[in-house]
Amino acid sequence: MAATRISKVFGAVNIGSFRISAIIAGISESGELVVLGSGHRASQGIKRGFVTDMAAATYAVRDAIERAERMADVSVQKVWIGCSGAGLASRLQPFDAEIGGRRIEQEDIDQLLVAARDAIQPDGRMVLHAQPAQYRLDGAHGVGDPCGLHAERLGVDIHVMLADGAPIRNLTEAVQSAHLEVEAVVGSPIAAGQACLSPEERDLGVALVEFGAEVTNVSLYAGGMLRDMISIPIGSADITDAIASAFGIRRYQAERLKCVNGSAIASPHDHREMIPVNAPGEEGTGPIARHADDKNRIPRAELIGVITGQLGMLMEEVSKALKVMQFSSQRGKQVVFTGGGAELVGLADYAQAALGRPVRIGRVPHLPGLAEAHLKPGFSTLTGLVLYAANDPVDIRSFARPSNRTVKLGWNTMFSRIFQAVREYF
Repeated sequence: MAATRISKVFGAVNIGSFRISAIIAGISESGELVVLGSGHRASQGIKRGFVTDMAAATYAVRDAIERAERMADVSVQKVWIGCSGAGLASRLQPFDAEIGGRRIEQEDIDQLLVAARDAIQPDGRMVLHAQPAQYRLDGAHGVGDPCGLHAERLGVDIHVMLADGAPIRNLTEAVQSAHLEVEAVVGSPIAAGQACLSPEERDLGVALVEFGAEVTNVSLYAGGMLRDMISIPIGSADITDAIASAFGIRRYQAERLKCVNGSAIASPHDHREMIPVNAPGEEGTGPIARHADDKNRIPRAELIGVITGQLGMLMEEVSKALKVMQFSSQRGKQVVFTGGGAELVGLADYAQAALGRPVRIGRVPHLPGLAEAHLKPGFSTLTGLVLYAANDPVDIRSFARPSNRTVKLGWNTMFSRIFQAVREYF
């Protein structure tokens, strides 16, 4: 069977607090998205989405991308990077212009988008995304392409994602120091939404909860677009720390207990089940856990009690975020959990009872060539990055006025040009 011929290759790196992962994908001549290689490693120099050690973060990024390059047998020079911290904030900005009842031409749309861009007020922050979400004709919403239609008034909703400038520059520098150019920085709620949510879910209304290691982002989708988001500085690593503290053991032991024996749902037999603190072959190493027996085993019921205690605090914050975004007043709307923390056994059932909403776990789509190890919810943002890049998103930040040059609706400009665009337009 002949090998698939690839017409375009691009890479992506997701910089998380628990792991840094990389993926290299390509577009085949038939237009199919194919994963050529992927890799990941433990995160270094990153704390709650912020760079805390530039040299360590750079090394981890370089190592992750090299693992993906070896698997793909191809190298990349430019990458899209995912960001879950840096003070992400999202908003919709409406903008309207008078048309006078005539037929709408492409030039009218271009001028509308340029004017909408100029009206954005970032308030000293960096604009990561500024994309047209939907158009309106005389107040009628949900117009995909108004060209050729008649209207008295043409409007557009621009989705704007903002971030703090300094943390984004640190992330960018960490990647550039790894000898890579940054194509664009993508907010993780956008990337994860591409991977985990269907178009119908995004249209009907859904809350996406990215349960990461040290940050949990709660995003609201409705009408086909991201409408709002709130970041919570709590993650699955806080559960690990709570286990380590409760039993007086090391973090790596607590992480193993959480992943191997942990659950969000208790059972009647948990109090009779004793689980070993040490992994096979590591008996006799490390401290003896509190409440452990002479074989350094602890009751599974106590482990689950610590886990559910931490989950209870997280669900309270998620519930508050949904209420602020006015999601709690809408009946029947679904909540989708993704991220590494969503891999905890029983999380969907626990969250459904705590939030009083239908809950499912958002999983990574089966892309051709994607490794089995990367089909877990913890890699949803990574996969979403290449899906987002392959969709060729429109970003009005790079628009010039139609009178100066033709507007090109294409890929985001390289991130190194963002600062120039920000100074020029904002």
